[in-house]
Amino acid sequence: MSPGALPRLPVSEVLPQLSQALVDGNRAILAAPPGAGKTTLVPLHLLNAPWRGSDGRIILLEPRRLAARAAAGRMAELLGENIGDTVGYRMRLESRISARTRIEVVTEGVFARMIIEDPELSGIAAVLFDEFHERSLDADLGLALALDAQSALREDLRIVVMSATLDVDRVSRLMHAPVIESAGRSFPIDVRHADRPAGERIEDTMARAIREAHSGETGSILAFLPGQAEIRRTMERLVGRFDENTALMPLYGNLTQKEQDEAIRPTAPGRRKIVLATSIAETSITIDGVRVVIDSGLQRLPVFEASTGITRLETVRVSRASAEQRAGRAGRTEPGIAIRLWHAGQTAALPAFTPPQILASDLSGFVLDLAQWGVTDPSSLGLIDQPPPASLEEARTLLRLLGAIDASASLTAIGRRMRSMALPPRLAAMVIHAARDNAALEAALLAVLLTEQGLGGPSIDLEERLRRFKSERGERAEASCRLAGRMAAAAGGKAAAAAVQPGALLMHAFPDRIALQRGGRGRFVMANGRGAELPETEGLAASPMLVVADLTGQAGRQRILAAAAVSRADVEAEMADSIVREDQCLFDPESRQVRARRVTRLGAIIFEETPLPRPTGANAARALAEGVRQLGLQALPFSRSGGQLRERIGFLHRSVGAPWPDMGDEALLSRLDEWFTPFQEQTRGLDDVTPASLSEGLMGLVPYELQRDLDRLVPTHFEAPTGQRHPIRYDGNEPTLPIRVQELYGLRAHPALAGGRLPLLLELLSPAHRPIQTTRDLPGFWAGSWKDVRAEMRGRYPRHPWPEDPANAAPTTRAKPRGT
Repeated sequence: MSPGALPRLPVSEVLPQLSQALVDGNRAILAAPPGAGKTTLVPLHLLNAPWRGSDGRIILLEPRRLAARAAAGRMAELLGENIGDTVGYRMRLESRISARTRIEVVTEGVFARMIIEDPELSGIAAVLFDEFHERSLDADLGLALALDAQSALREDLRIVVMSATLDVDRVSRLMHAPVIESAGRSFPIDVRHADRPAGERIEDTMARAIREAHSGETGSILAFLPGQAEIRRTMERLVGRFDENTALMPLYGNLTQKEQDEAIRPTAPGRRKIVLATSIAETSITIDGVRVVIDSGLQRLPVFEASTGITRLETVRVSRASAEQRAGRAGRTEPGIAIRLWHAGQTAALPAFTPPQILASDLSGFVLDLAQWGVTDPSSLGLIDQPPPASLEEARTLLRLLGAIDASASLTAIGRRMRSMALPPRLAAMVIHAARDNAALEAALLAVLLTEQGLGGPSIDLEERLRRFKSERGERAEASCRLAGRMAAAAGGKAAAAAVQPGALLMHAFPDRIALQRGGRGRFVMANGRGAELPETEGLAASPMLVVADLTGQAGRQRILAAAAVSRADVEAEMADSIVREDQCLFDPESRQVRARRVTRLGAIIFEETPLPRPTGANAARALAEGVRQLGLQALPFSRSGGQLRERIGFLHRSVGAPWPDMGDEALLSRLDEWFTPFQEQTRGLDDVTPASLSEGLMGLVPYELQRDLDRLVPTHFEAPTGQRHPIRYDGNEPTLPIRVQELYGLRAHPALAGGRLPLLLELLSPAHRPIQTTRDLPGFWAGSWKDVRAEMRGRYPRHPWPEDPANAAPTTRAKPRGT
């Protein structure tokens, strides 16, 4: 197709500039607003590039299947061909390509597999990353690997990053590539705001805005809501509100291809549609006839918590980039209107871009891909953002548990087999293990059920869902079954003679989420020590044991979304190597004592326990230390001298630093095994701990060669001219001495420590031990403000001596005799 035959869209103006950039170099960045036409025109334009040769393929990456199918369909239409001729697509459940295909539209996950399996990208002339601003984990990884392959193996490979709203500077620094910008969109958009009343549900606000827009504007309406539940509730509020010429339809990932295609198909003349969509409609697709966009301003993002190993969905505000993308849907085919359901001033407070997935995702698949690529440290690759260390370590821990990587994070034989399957690592491990028992097909069906949303219905019980999935008919269900068959074959297994219970299979994917009912119906503790709950009305709530495949919520309040029952016999048979029989020492917070028991356990799940006699020794001391961690240092009986020892050493740490140790609570709790545990091996409870053992332990933290300097540098007491000893406080930033002023009479020099280098802060007290004044200069006090203090004190305490010249008076602790 000649460039002149392409439709004229805003991006057309910069296509020559893009072509020249790819002749002069091998990388380019294209920033084009929504509606500019980059998704369809750029690949078609590059078909004529001289560097492509006669048969070099162009790979166009799209973030979603719907976008991939739509882009391929539009390009094929422009060429007057069928999908699968010059333009085709490839995705997880479907592929329409042929020997004639020169432009392949693929989802980002498919490309990551392509380049890992063939790092040279044989036969591929260019890779175009569309809608890169979404920053999916697969897109970030795919770009990093493509840049790596280009540098080491394929200097002739062209790489183009395209986006409507892009953090151009960061991507440009990574790629060292020219930035080409396409100005303007096809049609103008009138952005309006309709603030949501406080406390009103988003579906109520949205339904009202849709009714008003439908009655006041022409054309079809695209409404953005955060998720499927909000779409369903909004539809309930709108059903029956419009005549037969307006169609109301949803658009989200769980729908079938037919239902999704129906939502984006052009309407018949004289008809309108109202499409209620998630972020799936934000990029790369055109819904013909839409001239009104209504944006809730909300989106649902997955957030991975490394501390729990769980990904939960969180409803958050959209970014400014996403809001711009959504508004752009209104100006694709004619002038449009974008109605934002928030106050205009709130737009500036929105984050600039949606957070990249690499910062909040389960990285186990990412780490497995890196290991296949031969990389153990992701910082060696060209990633825009490096993954969080905690999430990275959590992923490595899981992969080691599954046997996919070794201690050095290198791929094992099992890991290579897992990597060959288009599944998350947990589920790949399950299918591979099931193949040993000829149950690979059953496991693969279960794995597909868990990765393809909507199959088998909404039940929490995976056994029920699997049964329904097997009986489903339809294009998506049949394609899913075929995919499961290919996975089972890749695992080397056959169909099982008898169906294996899902719970028995899932144990090998989620060994850390085997759960035992504890605390009543619907309450479970998992092998990883976390609690999880089911509604009491659920059938599974009565199961003695479960395997949890999916759950959500904050730590401590995790709600089970998908699980299967499992018997203890199956757990003991399948997880025999992980079941431990051992003697334990545990701290009992109620009695403050150490208890001993003999247990049979799987992680945190206790199957059996037998009490043992109360223990002593190193294990008991460690259990006691755990009790201190739970209750805090206030549970320990520090004596007054022990508390002062902490203050003295702590003051030296604050003043001098190392090697004087930190005596703060957090520091001491972190070092209990050094100063507490070794001195408690004959102790059975916190009430048996002696103050002397605590002081001895604290002193043990001070290097031996410094211990003899402690009394010299920070003495415990100050000897007053009266001969009495007064304790010095070291709990502040300077040593402090509270003392009655009469005991300092006759003292002409200010008291100091460390050979006179560190003056004491004197808290001068009255005969009734009430504060009079503080001073760091006693001679100056005698010569200055003493006169005023004396006048006040003589009237208040007439029986005590108040000499005019205290520096030359005799110190005393007594009042004057009566009658004097």
